[in-house]
Amino acid sequence: MARKDDYYNRAKQEGYRSRAAYKLKQLNEESHLVERGDTVVDLGAAPGGWLQVAAELAGDEGTVVGVDLQRIKDIDGVETVRGDMTDEDVRTDLVERVGEADVVLSDMAPNMTGEYNLDHARSVHLARQAFETSMAVLAPGGDFVAKVFDGPDLADLKAAVEREFRYVREVRPEASRKESSELYLVAKRRLTAPVREGDELDVEIQDVGSEGDGIAKVEGFTLFVPDTEAGETVTVEVTDIKARFGFAERVE
Repeated sequence: MARKDDYYNRAKQEGYRSRAAYKLKQLNEESHLVERGDTVVDLGAAPGGWLQVAAELAGDEGTVVGVDLQRIKDIDGVETVRGDMTDEDVRTDLVERVGEADVVLSDMAPNMTGEYNLDHARSVHLARQAFETSMAVLAPGGDFVAKVFDGPDLADLKAAVEREFRYVREVRPEASRKESSELYLVAKRRLTAPVREGDELDVEIQDVGSEGDGIAKVEGFTLFVPDTEAGETVTVEVTDIKARFGFAERVE
């Protein structure tokens, strides 16, 4: 039996609304996305296969909200918002419902034309819209997942996502069809720092740490800068960002 038939039949037997449910299961097994008690937002959620899995993973203590232009049939323990995720009113409604989400998911795909470059570009556009929406609702340290078709525009999208998260991976679940070019960008641990790697800025060295590096503050965020002294104002380039501090090199 072909793999695609196996997942389709399993979904029917196990009560999932789509075979895509197994993609989220596999993504979660590999990347540890949803935990019990989490708040999860699923963008473009119809018909609801991912919502069913998210509700199982988050449990009764969690909150799961799906957004789609289409009506989603009721799922126990799941809220739905009918509307366009790019609409400001819909985003405001979403924020009011969830506060801050621990995970934002998107399994959206464009209506297929059969023209590879066009379908790829449209998938990147949808993933970028999902990413922008995630920035409105995702909590610091939260995770983001979006489907996209592989191709030349992927690199720019991935670079934009990488600036906002600790790390980003490309994952191809086993449940994806063999002939498909789809993959998932899995972004972990949203950054909260006011600066990003590669930024250049002027900072005042306020102190020197125990390892001899200068210490600068940017909106309360600590940057360690080697070869500097307290009282100096220097131009630096940010080289690495951690959860609570970062590193920068002096620019001569």
